[in-house]
Amino acid sequence: MEKRRLGSSDQDMTVIGLGTNYVGGHNLYTEVDEAEGIRLVQKALDLGVNFIDTADVYGLGRSEELVGQAIAGRRDEVLLATKGGNMFTDGRSGPNNDPDYLRGALEASLKRLGVDYVDLYYIHRPDGQTPPEDAFGALMQFKEEGLIRAGGVSNFELPELKRAASAGPVSALQSRYNLLQREVESEILPYCADNDIAFVPWGPLAYGLLGGRYGRDFQLAEGDWRHRSGAFDEAVYSRNMDIVDGLKRLGEAWERSPAHLATQWLLGQPGVGSVISGAKTAVQVEDNVAAGAGTLTATQHAEISALAAASG
Repeated sequence: MEKRRLGSSDQDMTVIGLGTNYVGGHNLYTEVDEAEGIRLVQKALDLGVNFIDTADVYGLGRSEELVGQAIAGRRDEVLLATKGGNMFTDGRSGPNNDPDYLRGALEASLKRLGVDYVDLYYIHRPDGQTPPEDAFGALMQFKEEGLIRAGGVSNFELPELKRAASAGPVSALQSRYNLLQREVESEILPYCADNDIAFVPWGPLAYGLLGGRYGRDFQLAEGDWRHRSGAFDEAVYSRNMDIVDGLKRLGEAWERSPAHLATQWLLGQPGVGSVISGAKTAVQVEDNVAAGAGTLTATQHAEISALAAASG
């Protein structure tokens, strides 16, 4: 599989990564199959994926434990990324970027993962209080100590990203980006491309919408976390389905699935380093990997980009 450089680091990541919020993600999904979660991580490695992404808050630590089990004995095959900076213990919750908290969170993550270091450590989201340069400066200290190989941030807006970058090289920014939600294109993507920061989209298939499986009458179940995603809001759902229908038409003409086109479109955007695709089964991992094997022509890429403009 094609690999791209992880920002200014000396590491290369596969263009398709595996997002593991389902793996042990009991706080995000119902009926989580932990054994299947381990299998899908191992299937990803078997298929050549090296970029495995998790976070301490997924399953309140359980995702990291299962990912650690899945990669045991295969550490040298993995570019392992996790995130910290969200409190979820002792009755407290919410973001916390205090350097002391980040150190404790990282140490706990390493223990759960069963590793001595992670290849990429993100601050999961800004807390609005800790100066970003202080929080990211802590990650640079962890790097000096050999606890992480590279530092990144997630869900940072451009002013916060610039302040973090003043403390050291930000190797990756992970934020929401897909064909339906393109807010990062105006400022953040160009900044990443110009400053050697790998942009890693989360929600690349718009939480299932761009897979083409849902109709116009689809409704999320009560309590589904995707209510918070914005993609299913009544005010935008009809427009989003117009774009999905257009993507389906292009897929039929080009003999590709809507999910593959959505993934390949992202990989053709300036600054994008890898697409972390989620999965609930090993079969879904296989399909995600297949998406990374194809590319779009410049004309095809432009046609997909134009779908949003055509939908108004």
